[in-house]
Parts: sequence; structure tokens; C-alpha cells
Amino acid sequence: MRYDVAIIGAGTAGIFAAYELTKLHPALSVVILEQGADIDRRSCPIVAKKSKTCAGCKPCSIMSGFGGAGAYSDGKYNFTTAFGGWLPQYLPADEVMELIYYVDSINMQFGATDKVFSTDTPESKVLEKRALEHDLHLLQAKVKHLGTENNLQILRRIYMHLKDLVELRLGAHVHTIERLDEGYRLLVNDGAELVCTYLIAGPGRSGAEWFSDCCRQLGLSLINNQVDVGVRVELPAKVMAHITDVMYESKLIYRTKQYGDTVRTFCMNPRGHVVTENVDGLITVNGHSYTDPALHSENTNFALLVSNRFTQPFDQPYRYGKHIASLSNMLGGGVMVQRFGDLVKGVRTNDHRMSQSFTVPTLAATPGDLSLALPKRHLDNIIEMIYALDKLAPGTANYDTLLYGVEVKFYSSTLKLTTELESELKNMFAVGDGAGITRGLAQAGASGVRAARAISARL
Repeated sequence: MRYDVAIIGAGTAGIFAAYELTKLHPALSVVILEQGADIDRRSCPIVAKKSKTCAGCKPCSIMSGFGGAGAYSDGKYNFTTAFGGWLPQYLPADEVMELIYYVDSINMQFGATDKVFSTDTPESKVLEKRALEHDLHLLQAKVKHLGTENNLQILRRIYMHLKDLVELRLGAHVHTIERLDEGYRLLVNDGAELVCTYLIAGPGRSGAEWFSDCCRQLGLSLINNQVDVGVRVELPAKVMAHITDVMYESKLIYRTKQYGDTVRTFCMNPRGHVVTENVDGLITVNGHSYTDPALHSENTNFALLVSNRFTQPFDQPYRYGKHIASLSNMLGGGVMVQRFGDLVKGVRTNDHRMSQSFTVPTLAATPGDLSLALPKRHLDNIIEMIYALDKLAPGTANYDTLLYGVEVKFYSSTLKLTTELESELKNMFAVGDGAGITRGLAQAGASGVRAARAISARL
């Protein structure tokens, strides 16, 4: 089976690469290979309220399938180059922003909101000043909240648009990439062999480790990337309301006094829900929030992440993060939860102590002791950050603030890429989170469009 372009992964990057290619060259033969299911057959037992614990589905419907890991996110779309990926290392910042706004315009064609939250308002400037008074640094950005339920609807419409323009091979796991004289051969789990002239690899977070192995086999140079490890914080929504009502999500960065490490808030979900996700069989924690008020909870949740970028000779940050997650799984049978006061006091949260909590958890996690899973340095950083946030949002450091662990953000080792996102091999492009160059919807979509335009120029 021969194609002009093969795209590995139907996540955000792969979807927008396919959209742009079919827009610019309608007659092009394009195939998307995705190991998960289509948008209507992705079903997580926890999301469907059929189970309170992870069933270990393979592949995980939260992480794999049309829409990728972003399909079940709460759909935060950030208009910035300050975070959300490393595309500005390959392209000028103004070009990255043009691509981000272009992807947003496509989303709006398929039903995305036009409402934007911004840090450039009088109210947010007041919050920025108050944060600086406590050595918290608020990153400047505009953000759209698509909402978990609306995000799925947008992807469903894009799916209906693309399904007649490209070949969508779902349930197709590519296990081998082979270099040919002119193009590439892809070997798929069902025994199929596909040959393409151009290859766009957008394997997503669930395929990051696999893709790194493929790149090593192809002789490509890999640059070590970071891994973010931390917890998800859940507290009454009223504690953060004066922040979330103004800018919905605040990106706050803090450098700890004890170690000089950087801790950041990530993925804030006002009146949201804490959820689990499955990464290569390991259960980690995440958060969602909905636009429909009927689906709101009484809590707000957000991640506190400590970034680790390793130097030689260590070159396996992905496995390091997985090891920490495995300790939490071993101790708690999945995700653990601990009251902040218990953590500081040095006692394990058990069922009895959890029953006394004034903060009612939105996820049925196992009460436990996070100090047995997370390294001391990480916990010290997280505790110091919570006390700093408490000065900006009094109540953050309450005894009954809940900490779920662990939350790990994996980033694949990054390839050496050109400004067109082409690898050292001709006509092989790498895009999205799984390629280690983005970490969010906006830049992931932008990277897919950039690679598609590069192929279009060659055609």
C-alpha cells in the first residue's frame, strides 16, 4: 500500500497536519495510523462512571485514539510562546504565534468558543503584582477554555470532515519504521506494510518511549529532555475563585529557597474533577473541567510540578518518571491521596482521617503517604510552593487540602530538527508532544501545520 504521506498518530499534531495537507492538496493520498479507536469508540470505564478504578485497557482510551491525549483534556488552548512547548527554538516567535492563531481559526470553524481569558486586564495586573510580592511569577498569556465535553464535540466534527479526505487506519500500531531509498516502510501490528514518500511522526505522549527507540534504530540523534514530577492539588473552589474568575487558569512559577528548583502550577481546573490516566500501564493523575455548570464540582484542582532536566551520563528521564509512578501504584494500587496537613505532620492519611476531611475528593483514590513514593527533594519543593501560594490564595495550605500522586508529565527525547521540523532523514518530520517539541494543544496543532506546509512546498 503506497501513500504520498503517512502520519503516525491521530493526536492534535497529526490531525492538523492532515487537515492542512488535504486543504492544500486535495488529491494527495494521506493515511493516518492510530493505535487507538475512533472518537466515538473511545471509552474509559472511569469517565463513563462504570468503574472507580483503572481497568488497564490496552491501549488506554484516555491516552490513545482519534484526538490523542488532548481529547479527554479540558481543552485549554493557550495563545503564547512562553509555555506549552519548545517550538520557538525552531521558529521565530511571531511565526509560532501565527500558526497558533491559524489552528484556533480552524477550531472555531468546528465549534470552538470565541471567549478568551487574558492576563492583560486591570484585574489580572493586580494579581500579578500581588504574586510578585510573594516571589510568584505569573506568566502572561491568553487562554480559551474549550471544556472537556465541547472539546470532544469539536474533535468529532473534525473527524467527520477528515474521514472522507484521508485514510484513517484505527487500531493500527506501527511497530517498525524502515528507511527506503525513496521514502519509508511502516510495519503495522496487523501484518500490513505501508510505503510512503513523506512521513510525519506524531506519536503522542503514549508513544513517546516507542518513538525514541525507533529513532535510535534509525541512527537519529536524540537530545535529552525533561520530566515533570509532582502532585495534583484539590481544594474548595472558593479558595482560588478570586484568581480563576479573572483569568481561569494562572500559570505561576516559583523558585524554591531551599534548593533553588523551579516549581510551577499546571492545568488549573476551576470547579473541576480529578481523574486518572494510564501511561504504558502506569496509573497517574490528571484533571478535567467542564463548561456546563451542571457538571461542575465544588472544588478546584491543579498540578504542582517540579521540572528535572538531566545531564550526562543519565539519559532516561522518561523511565525515571515511570519509576516514581510505579512506586505510587505499588503502594496505593493506583493513585494515592493525602491531606496536606498529614503530609507536613509526617503521618499517613488513612480511611478514618480522610473521612474527617472538609474537602470532599472528586476521585476515589487510595489514602496513603506520598513521602514513600516521591523523592524528599520533590516533596520539600511542593510543600514550600504550597506555603507560597497560600499567601496569594489564603486557604491553599489548609490541613484538608488534598494532594493526589503522582502526576507525571513525560516528554520524549527530542530529535535534531530543522526549522521545517524535518529530522536528519530526508522527508521524515516529527511533531507534537510525543516528539518532545510541544506540550499542549496550541503548539501541537501548530507543529502539525508547520510540517504539512513544508511538505506542500516540496510538492
